[in-house]
Amino acid sequence: MQKAIISFVISAVLGFGLGYLVFDVIMGKASNEPQTAQADNSQTSAAKEESTDTKETKTVSANDDNILNKRGCLGCHAVETLNLKGGATGPDLSKAFINVEGKHGKPIEEFLKEPTSAVMSGVIGGNPLTDEERKQVLEVLKDASEK
Repeated sequence: MQKAIISFVISAVLGFGLGYLVFDVIMGKASNEPQTAQADNSQTSAAKEESTDTKETKTVSANDDNILNKRGCLGCHAVETLNLKGGATGPDLSKAFINVEGKHGKPIEEFLKEPTSAVMSGVIGGNPLTDEERKQVLEVLKDASEK
């Protein structure tokens, strides 16, 4: 009888903990408020001026106008090639444009419409991307994979 009670208590704690993690922490942040990306500011201002003089680079803004930030993607994912810091729960999206088809069996365009992973099915299924948002995400991920 004591083993049954201990097993029940452990199962209940794990169940509530995982439920809170998935539905409140992950899903709640992704759908309710945009995540703020942190740009890597390790260069000094002199080095920044020098680098802008010698070469032009296209970077993705880390403000609310960034589609990955606006849709909450950066709550779980980072995009290191674009210096977008995000969560560590999901994989880095730097090469997602190239790797999704091999990993999930469908092109990234289709994956963003109907994901095959359990976590992303819940995230996107509950709050699907519009055609314009999907186009913007694809542009950012393509740019990230080319760097």
